[in-house]
Amino acid sequence: MRLATFNVENMFDRAKALNGANWEEGKPALEAHKELNALFEKARYSAADKARMLSLFEKHGLLKTDDSPLLLLRKIRGQLIKRPRVGDAEIVATGRKSWVGWVELKTEPVNETATLNTARVLGEINADVQAVIEAEDRTTLRLFNQQLLPEVDAKPFQHVMLVDGNDDRGIDVGLMTRPKFPIVSIRSHVDDTDASGTIFSRDCAEYEISLPGGKRLWVMVNHLKSKGYGSQASNDAKRKRQAKRIRTLYDAHLAEGDTLVAVVGDLNEIPDNDPLTPLLRQNSTLIDISSHPKYESGGREGTHGNCGPSAKLDYILLSPDLYASVTAAGVERRGMWGGVNGTLWEHFPEVSNADEAASDHAALWVDLDL
Repeated sequence: MRLATFNVENMFDRAKALNGANWEEGKPALEAHKELNALFEKARYSAADKARMLSLFEKHGLLKTDDSPLLLLRKIRGQLIKRPRVGDAEIVATGRKSWVGWVELKTEPVNETATLNTARVLGEINADVQAVIEAEDRTTLRLFNQQLLPEVDAKPFQHVMLVDGNDDRGIDVGLMTRPKFPIVSIRSHVDDTDASGTIFSRDCAEYEISLPGGKRLWVMVNHLKSKGYGSQASNDAKRKRQAKRIRTLYDAHLAEGDTLVAVVGDLNEIPDNDPLTPLLRQNSTLIDISSHPKYESGGREGTHGNCGPSAKLDYILLSPDLYASVTAAGVERRGMWGGVNGTLWEHFPEVSNADEAASDHAALWVDLDL
């Protein structure tokens, strides 16, 4: 069977703030989105809270309107802000119970050609068990599977599953499998907490796959905290907390007698850095597929951007029994653009510029003799 993972960077709609062309403006908008929604949840709004809301509204175009280029203020009940024709705007809500609403990120359609190229990547890999990162929701993933894969002469998957995670930007993790590899159970970890609070930025979704012959494969699909916004120290600490929890879950499988376990996805970190220590060191038995002698790297270590050594963000980590069953493995970069001029590697003819790329990430795959 073939197991694969691919960060699809959304299929039909993506938050404008997440698009590379808007990143200088997008990064502060993402931070404001998070901070404002946290402020809104307070039971009582202090004078300092109200002042901070107004400051963020002014900075991001929401002081005079609910609709700005990257953010949208949703008000369902009650009143948050008063905007008089003459004079200054003011926050009139006293706390969370006095109004219902939030700030959301505005979305825009993904380039149609890019969406088809995403389908081409999945078609070329032709996995039996395919993890997807940054999919909007199960409905979108199901429609993509049914409608877009046939457009590029690729076979749709029989089983499509995604559980919404903790990120409200529509970047969830999911799994698609072929008829011989049904999903028989799912474990979500969106509510897992430790002393510092909620652990997973999205989820660590555990999928139990039935294999021919009665065996079970566990695939743990992950998308760890990004480096995109927030302080480096805070982001690193968050990723390490997530890696620790994944390691605990993985070790629990081994203790229960589950020997076929894979941890896959976008871990947003390079192997040698501290956040991945729980998964790759500290007596971990997980083994990175890129270390296998049959892994074909295409001459580059990384999986993101220009795919240099500092851009290895995507992983397939295997338990010892799975690693022992590897017959082939590799990386699929043809859906990526590849450098400023698209000359760093061969890409699909349909990828004629960066906007048409399927993703900024490569896909990884491994063939297993089970």
